[in-house]
Parts: sequence; C-alpha cells; structure tokens
Amino acid sequence: MQSTLGTQRSSTPPLRIVILGLSITSSWGNGHATTYRALVKALQRRGHDILFLERDVPWYASNRDLPNPPYCRVGLYQDLNELKQRHAGDVRIADLVIVGSYVPQGVAVGDWVSRTAEGLLAFYDIDTPVTLAKLRSGDYEYLEPRQIPGYDLYLSFAGGPILERLETEYESPAARPFYCSVDPALYYPEHQPQQWALGYMGTYSADRQPGLERLLLEPARADPAQRFVVAGPSFPAEIRWPPNVARIEHLPPDQHRAFYNSQRFTLNITRADMAEAGFSPSVRLFEAAACATPIISDYWSGLETIFKPGSELLVARSAQDVMGYLHDLDETTCAEIGLRAYDTVMRLHTADHRAAELEGYFRQLTGSTQVAPAARDAVP
Repeated sequence: MQSTLGTQRSSTPPLRIVILGLSITSSWGNGHATTYRALVKALQRRGHDILFLERDVPWYASNRDLPNPPYCRVGLYQDLNELKQRHAGDVRIADLVIVGSYVPQGVAVGDWVSRTAEGLLAFYDIDTPVTLAKLRSGDYEYLEPRQIPGYDLYLSFAGGPILERLETEYESPAARPFYCSVDPALYYPEHQPQQWALGYMGTYSADRQPGLERLLLEPARADPAQRFVVAGPSFPAEIRWPPNVARIEHLPPDQHRAFYNSQRFTLNITRADMAEAGFSPSVRLFEAAACATPIISDYWSGLETIFKPGSELLVARSAQDVMGYLHDLDETTCAEIGLRAYDTVMRLHTADHRAAELEGYFRQLTGSTQVAPAARDAVP
C-alpha cells in the first residue's frame, strides 16, 4: 500500500534556499533530522535549490545515517568563524534563509544571518512551546526576544493562540503555522509480523517520562502476557523496565516503517510545554498515521484539529484507558481507526503540503511586505 501521491508543480519560480538547522545528516537523539529531510526533499522535487548548513558536532558526527542527502547540498562547519568565512556568499544571495531552533550558538548565528542575508529571512521553530517557555525563564539558548521582529517570517511548529502571542508580545511581523510532516515514500502501511501490542518511540525527556510510566509501563506490569517496546536513546540506567518491555536504544529512520507496522497500537506522549500550549502535533503522530498504525495519545488542546479523537485516534489519560483499548477493540475497529488517520495525513500533512505552504508564505511576504534593509541593520 505504498503511497503514489504525486508532487504538484510549484507555482513559485525556483528559489535559492539556505537552511541553518540542528541536523539533517544524523537522526540520533533528535526529531529534527526526519522533519528537515522530508521538507527539503519535497522542496527539491518542486525545483528549488537547497543548501543545508549544520554544525559539525561529535555526537552527530559519530552517528550519521545520511551524510550526503541526495536532495540538497550540505555544508558542515566547525564554528561560527568557519560558517562566516565559507558561507557568507551563500547566505547573501539566497532568496530565502531559514534559521532553525536549537542551532548551536543560535543567537550569534541569527545575528550574523540578519546582517548578511538580502533575501527573506525566516526562523523555523520546531520547538515553539519549548522556545517560549525558555524565553519566559530568561533562557536564550538559541533565540533572544529582540531577534524575533528581525525575522520576516516565524514558522511555528505549534498553531493556535501561540501565533497571536508571537505577533503581539514578541512583535513577529508574520507568525505562521508550519507543522511537521511525513514523507509518504518512506512511511506507508505494509505487512509485518505483529511483535508488540503497544510501542513508543522517542528520546528520553524527563517531562514525558511520567506519561510513559502511566500509559505504557503500568499497563505492561498489569498485563505480563502482552508485549511492549520503547525505542529511543538517553533513558537513565536506573529505570526499571518490566520484563515484557523490549528496549531499542536507537532506531534509524530506515527502520521506522517496519517498527510502526509491527505494532498493534503506537503511543504518542507530548512534552509538557507543548501539551500546555496545545496545537503541537509531533512528527511521530504523522509517521505512525502514515503507516495506518492506530495511535493512542495523551490529550492536549487542539488535538481534535489534527485527528478526530475516537475516530482517527484514541485518547488515553490513564493506564486503565490503555488496557481497555488493548483488550476491548477488535481488529476491524483498529484497522478502521488507522486508515482514517492515514487518509487525513495524506490529505493534509505530507511534506509536499508543507513545501507548498512555504512557497505560499514566501509569495505573500515578498509580494507585499518586503522588509527594508535598514530594518535589518537595526538588529545587532
């Protein structure tokens, strides 16, 4: 059942795009890589030229599962000086420059890009609720409030009320929803032997761990006849895993599809800041749905704008909810839930949809609200 979704021709002339992101070459310990890969691949198919600039850090260098993406050029740099020396010309002539969240030395990178770029300048926040929580606490790891007005476009992982806040409180000229997406050439339903009743994939996060405990580990302890799995790095050694919970330290993207298709249900757990902000679907939601794997998720405001609870996705607040789904739903019902979510993703949340949205934002802003160079120079 591999998708045959076609790529529409772009109505935007080919663009020179430079992206300064966390990583596209390594998916180890981050969800940014798969998001960037899907988007960049779609942009390249639509005729655009993309240069991805990535800080060459040891933990990604030793875990590179895509060192040379076939759909973009990659520039690895050791430090800010090398970035400036090697890529100032690329940034200057680009039609669109995108700086991503969690870029090392992101504040300094953003300041340099704002002084150098002559085209449209965007900030792509794959972590918007986390970013705003950090700004509230005075943690300016990769973005300072003063920089937000200098970005012509704020591409936000989260939608809903947070967009208005970015424009009113932080004076973004244009905050727009830009959810993550999925590549249907890589994620699709396929027959796999069912290995697990319920699985979860995600890097360890302290604020997600209570949800994992409640919605997977408690059901596993209560029902030792069922098999469960948790995939992802950085979990503390002191966690006591029930015997019927398999552990996978890291799962490369080329194994994601088989992983989802080997589960009866897959579990989605949302980070605390994202759950509080709402309207923040994770890329794992779209990946699992693209495989037509029924999803059990925690609840957050806006979830119903992505998938319809009870019809396209199952909401769980307790271990009892999870155990009820595992024991009470027949296979036909499970399959129908998975397929309805699959249809929604194919209609609204593929990488081609995001590429088209990005082109639309570019046309809107360059056609009516170009930022004058003098305004750029005001950003230190």
